[in-house]
Amino acid sequence: MTGRTVRGGLPARRRLPAHGAVVVTGASSGLGRECALELESRGFHVLAGVRRSEDGEKLLAESLYGRLRPVPIDITDDASVRASAELAAREYGGLRGLVNNAGICVPGPLECVDSDQFRRQLDVNVVGHLGMVRAHLPLLRQSRGRVVNVTSGLGKAAVPFLGAYSAAQFAKEALSDALRRELAPTGVRVSIVAPGAILTPIWNKVSEAGDRVLSDAPPAVAELYRSAFGAFMEGNGQQALASRTTPEDFVRAVVRALTDVRPRTRYWVGADARSMGRWARLLPDALLDRRFSGITASVGAPDPVDRRQG
Repeated sequence: MTGRTVRGGLPARRRLPAHGAVVVTGASSGLGRECALELESRGFHVLAGVRRSEDGEKLLAESLYGRLRPVPIDITDDASVRASAELAAREYGGLRGLVNNAGICVPGPLECVDSDQFRRQLDVNVVGHLGMVRAHLPLLRQSRGRVVNVTSGLGKAAVPFLGAYSAAQFAKEALSDALRRELAPTGVRVSIVAPGAILTPIWNKVSEAGDRVLSDAPPAVAELYRSAFGAFMEGNGQQALASRTTPEDFVRAVVRALTDVRPRTRYWVGADARSMGRWARLLPDALLDRRFSGITASVGAPDPVDRRQG
């Protein structure tokens, strides 16, 4: 028994032993933190990527087994990425898995997302993860290890007002597909874990990022979208609050991707993520557009707050 439990046991006959070193990016909080702690409890040595030393100290204080090591990793900095691979080689002699979990969300109407914001979205969620894969592949080839790329349901269907984030998730899906096919002959397996809405601290960050996007846009452009975008963000928050999908569900999928004898190419986490995947696969574009049309119905309408003040 471990000190931390993940809902739903996995049949031992389908699992590989949980041993060796695993790198988890974005482990400061939320899903990455839960993932790092659970993998440690399962028997892995975990290099938990954090951006700030204080986050690493908090994570280390929660570690119960002495197999977790916080590591400063900025996935947008090549030197930082190389240092994590060198540490894994030096301290553990190899690497069993890489969990590319770190990410940001730049929400907002695409007309309001400036080029710097869009580049930042792609740099963190796509370019940085490819850098992590490149740096750690020599170690993963030695062990015939696993790459687990975390995307979302928005990697299959682009929702209005999350276009930049969806673009990054689509790209990460394509990256994963290409890597899976390129690395198959070497024994390195690549899986996608695609969670839906889960209540974590990221929702506060997303709301703040949305406010920044609108405040940085030209006022006349921002006003076209303010009412519809505000309603969308509020609905997103309510969806997260109402979601029955838990961080434990996410962690269970990551564990399976790392230990299933025959890992799936994709693990959906949550009913909303699975639905998004089905819609993208089965619905024609016109019907999918109609399903999302309510989100943008009030674009161009005055902000109701402004009307009350007028």
